[in-house]
Amino acid sequence: MSVTPTVLIPVKGFRLAKGRLADRLSDTERHELARTMASQVVEAAGSLPVRVVCDNDEVADWARAVGAEVLWIDADGLNPAISAAVAALEADLDLDVDGSGHVVVAHADLPHAQTLSGLAETGTVTIVPDRHLDGTNVMALPLGTGFEFHYGPGSFRAHCTEALRRGLDLRVRRSADLEFDIDTPDDLDAAGLTGSATADGR
Repeated sequence: MSVTPTVLIPVKGFRLAKGRLADRLSDTERHELARTMASQVVEAAGSLPVRVVCDNDEVADWARAVGAEVLWIDADGLNPAISAAVAALEADLDLDVDGSGHVVVAHADLPHAQTLSGLAETGTVTIVPDRHLDGTNVMALPLGTGFEFHYGPGSFRAHCTEALRRGLDLRVRRSADLEFDIDTPDDLDAAGLTGSATADGR
């Protein structure tokens, strides 16, 4: 059964983002690319509630401007930040007695993202891997399970293992619009991006 989740989008400072693209893009282009992609992901959330996880004033101002709620988390690293954000969400929400509270964690660097709807299902962890079947670009999961996050190299397999360890149903969903994330010049080429614009011109 599908449910309505809250979307968490972790976003670090735009001016510090995408350092591995420095040989291809200027500082200004990288800054603009990071903002453009993050805005695309917020738009892909549609009518779902969105909380931007950040510890940066510029990002917080941007999040409010695009209609997202700011979840200020001061943590060292992505896994602690997401863990703290999920814990805060669990504390804020009045979870249904059947445990149907859900969250979708989506990276902010998905330039072709179209929709994050339809990913959350009761009792199920849905993972959308990157194009290499290595990273986890988007993940939907039930709240209140104690799920441990393993973002970084090999996170797709690690998250699959974690879901099964928790006794949760696991669904892997390949998605052409969500499988491209941008970290390296090769990623730019594979996604068909030039400069700081997305492929659809946004």
